[in-house]
Amino acid sequence: MNEATADLHVLAGLFGAQPGPSIPVPLVTGGIALLLVLSGAPWRLARNVVTIVHEAGHALVAVLAGRRLQGIKLHSDTSGVTLSRGKPEGPGMVLTALAGYPAPGMLGLVFASLLAAGRITALLVLAALLLLGVLVMVRNAYGVLSVVLTAGGLAVVALLAGPEVQAWFVYLITWFLLLGALRPVVELQMKRRRGAARDSDADQLARLTEVPAALWMLMLAVIAITCLVVGGAWLLEPALTP
Repeated sequence: MNEATADLHVLAGLFGAQPGPSIPVPLVTGGIALLLVLSGAPWRLARNVVTIVHEAGHALVAVLAGRRLQGIKLHSDTSGVTLSRGKPEGPGMVLTALAGYPAPGMLGLVFASLLAAGRITALLVLAALLLLGVLVMVRNAYGVLSVVLTAGGLAVVALLAGPEVQAWFVYLITWFLLLGALRPVVELQMKRRRGAARDSDADQLARLTEVPAALWMLMLAVIAITCLVVGGAWLLEPALTP
């Protein structure tokens, strides 16, 4: 086998379709992810992943909208901020402000579609590369540490773990993104009812568009639930198919 052929075999192993998981995997990982999202301290730790994706969503849309990205900061309380420069109003600013909360659910939906196609290892490798892309935009030490640890964990599983372990890990991550996208929306609404979070994304959108923040909250909830329902159906298909 020459070098070129060997390289093709490696690429086929990474990006080719792989056998589907055993039936319990989607069910068990979905249950574990749900318990994690509903938990206390474990959720606060795992929520760093949701925050990374949230801020990456702001950053990506800011760049696509023609704004100048200045950087991302991630904090130990699981909050974050994405700074960009450009017009303080208009469609680009609206889309940038809107992109954060839907990002985890939409990424979970993309992951679910890849899993439905059997692209398990490819998903892990691409996720690690995406995290490294976020890394170059982070502007504080905690943020760098958070992204590096997350990317490192993904890379280890992608390169060293066997197919069964990869399947369990990736299904768990995907369920966590789909389910974890909804809890921050609920938490934000609870804060707003107490009169807190007056500078939230929904309130910024209300100021930018004169559409009530309550309607923006409803939109965020609908997006998160839709991603969960559609993505969950894709994930559970192997378990439900006779």
